[in-house]
Amino acid sequence: MDQISEVVGGGTPNTKDPANFGGPIPWITPADMSDHVGKLIGEGTRSISEQGLAGSGARWLPQGAVLFSSRAPIGYTAIASRTLTTNQGFKSFVPYEGVASDYVYHWLSSAKQHAEKLASGTTFPEISGAKAALIPFPLAPTLEQTRIVEKLEELLSDLDAGVAELKAAQRKLAQYRQSLLKAAVEGTLTTDWRAARVRSGEPQETGADLLQRILNERRASREAKQLAKYAEQGKSPPKGWRTKFPEVVSADQINFAVLPKSWTWSSLGECFFVAVGATPSRKEPRYWGGNIAWVSSGEVRFERIAQTRETITSEGLNKTSTQINPKGSVLLGMIGEGKTRGQVAILDIDAANNQNCAAIWVPETKIAPEYVYYWLWSRYDETRRGSSGNNQPALNKKIVEAIPFPLPPLNEIRQIVELVESALTQVAGQEAAIEHALKQVTAQRKNILKAAFAGQLVPQDPNDEPANALLERIRTERANLTGTAKPRGRKPRTTA
Repeated sequence: MDQISEVVGGGTPNTKDPANFGGPIPWITPADMSDHVGKLIGEGTRSISEQGLAGSGARWLPQGAVLFSSRAPIGYTAIASRTLTTNQGFKSFVPYEGVASDYVYHWLSSAKQHAEKLASGTTFPEISGAKAALIPFPLAPTLEQTRIVEKLEELLSDLDAGVAELKAAQRKLAQYRQSLLKAAVEGTLTTDWRAARVRSGEPQETGADLLQRILNERRASREAKQLAKYAEQGKSPPKGWRTKFPEVVSADQINFAVLPKSWTWSSLGECFFVAVGATPSRKEPRYWGGNIAWVSSGEVRFERIAQTRETITSEGLNKTSTQINPKGSVLLGMIGEGKTRGQVAILDIDAANNQNCAAIWVPETKIAPEYVYYWLWSRYDETRRGSSGNNQPALNKKIVEAIPFPLPPLNEIRQIVELVESALTQVAGQEAAIEHALKQVTAQRKNILKAAFAGQLVPQDPNDEPANALLERIRTERANLTGTAKPRGRKPRTTA
């Protein structure tokens, strides 16, 4: 690259001095490029002052300079739409006369693998200025560069339009899925089904009836366990022992959506036992690698869990407050700055869990786990907003138990699950087709770029100045400039 361009690094002023920032000088960092769209860039989220420029390694870059991020990560590429500066996370290229900035930009956009081979470092691989100069460059005649760029941008524009359509279809499918789940858990999806049941005159258990039955069964189960405990201890139940059970969490029904008449509002804590797990000590190898599946919160995504990354031993289970959750339990992520908090999964195996997710023991009732899963999926954003804490927002057992829960009759739950599963299968098929198409577009883009820089994309003109003559002319011009001091911190010419 150093044969066809000047390689220019960047720098960062002293961040402890506020006077170094907020000035009139555009200053670009790799973070500015992470969500940048388009070929040109003219400013970043921050700017620097003349003082900051003079006291740092930052240098003015002319309009047309090609910015190339050299670390964290390697490979972000853009063309300066105006004179600007960068931090040290870039090695920028200022092409010499006869080399088009657009041509350099498209080459570097496809040359990430060449750059990465030259990088050093383990945690954050980085390219030095000396190494950036060694990035190979396929020099074409100047006029052919123009033809290549024109054809590339025509073809890539068509590909970009196709990608935009595919991503729009992805968004529409995601919106449809959320609408489907909302309709399912509010009763809209089964409106016709309920009407047909009413016309048939067949009596059915209501959601309120089901809730009462669940509460009675849960209380009876707790009483049986307590009686067994007294018997094991050789004690007689004390007077009033039945009143000592903790009250279940009831949902506050203010401002809840209106449900069908046969449904009722409840809460997860009313309907199900909620268990929060724990992590055995990592310092004790004998706690790990056993035959008990153990789920970390990072594995709780919108999917079913049939196997886990880690397992624990019986000793590891007994030495912590975690428990084995029955197959069919619904797991809810409770902590995480990313997307983990609020995500749900269904256990297809018996498994313990860590302290960052809650296990909702749906199998203790006749309610389909999928219905609970759909409900929590539909209110993902609301669940995240219901977190507590400032430094790291999180859910806890009390918050999870208080999450409202719309309860239909059992036979309607089965109908909802059947309808939603059928629709989601179709959505998954369409999403897979879109992902496949996007991969094909990516491969096609690589093939187009490969053809472009192999001289196969546009016809060659024997009347063009040969590339070796262009390179020799660049060398001559550089030799004539040898000994000329490079200004530091001064505004350069405005064109590359």
